[in-house]
Amino acid sequence: MSDRLIGVDVGGTKISVAVLEGTTLHEPRILKTVTSDAERLLDQLVEAIGEAGPAQAVGVAVPSVVDFATGRVRASVNVPLTDVALRDLLRERLGIAAVVDNDATCAALAEAYDDEGALVAQQLVMFTIGTGVGGGIVLGGRVYRGATGAAAELGHTIIGADLRRTPFADAGDFPQPGSLESLASGTALNELGREHGLRAGTIVDAARDGHEGALAALDLLGRRLGVGIANAINTFDPDLVVVGGGVCIAGELLLGPAREEAARHVLTGVGTKTQIRQARYGARAGVRGAALLAGQEATLEARAGVR
Repeated sequence: MSDRLIGVDVGGTKISVAVLEGTTLHEPRILKTVTSDAERLLDQLVEAIGEAGPAQAVGVAVPSVVDFATGRVRASVNVPLTDVALRDLLRERLGIAAVVDNDATCAALAEAYDDEGALVAQQLVMFTIGTGVGGGIVLGGRVYRGATGAAAELGHTIIGADLRRTPFADAGDFPQPGSLESLASGTALNELGREHGLRAGTIVDAARDGHEGALAALDLLGRRLGVGIANAINTFDPDLVVVGGGVCIAGELLLGPAREEAARHVLTGVGTKTQIRQARYGARAGVRGAALLAGQEATLEARAGVR
């Protein structure tokens, strides 16, 4: 059981639970997320984790801003976890080590390691392009979280602003106008598609069929993403930039323009070793990364003599 870990990826519509034994991730169990209130969601998580069987530790990925040091959720979208001490509640009710982190951060950790558990990128930046835009950063094989655990909200970097007026963006709500999330998310792609008479969720398929409007929408979205990627390369000079999330099923229709645009905005001499590619683990990245994170933290606690 020492190398048996459980990963949980909590989304607004579904929860994925999977066991990682050694380097083998078993088939995830998929549940519909209970979103009525925090207590019922916690009950659901405890039950699902318990049904996965005995384990050394569990990692839980949530669509939230997490104070990693305490495991408390500071802010959350689509799930009722704001201000919930999720880590401590899970530890108390499950009786095993538990860690909680942002879902895109967990996905980034998964992408930094291969199927055999070997580190493939010392410095990695991940963008998750779905309804919104998330991000994760791995430096030296470890997650980078910043001073409070909230680092890597890459979707809220500004890639375009109207400099003729101030303030440059409406500070009343997020995503801010001009942010990567407002301009390069799946929501933004649907808006671009509507301009060409396409229904939401059909743009990628239409582009594959050669629809000129769909191709133009993906090209523009990719170029907007490319500006965000260039910002990350200029900041971190990473080995690898990976793009995941639902929109990345567009593959090179999205990544081709993104690479071209990123190259235009990266400072000469920076990012000379950086590769930009599609994420490998797809929908399993979050659950895999959560399990890997649980293993890393359990090892650190054992070395420190923490029970």
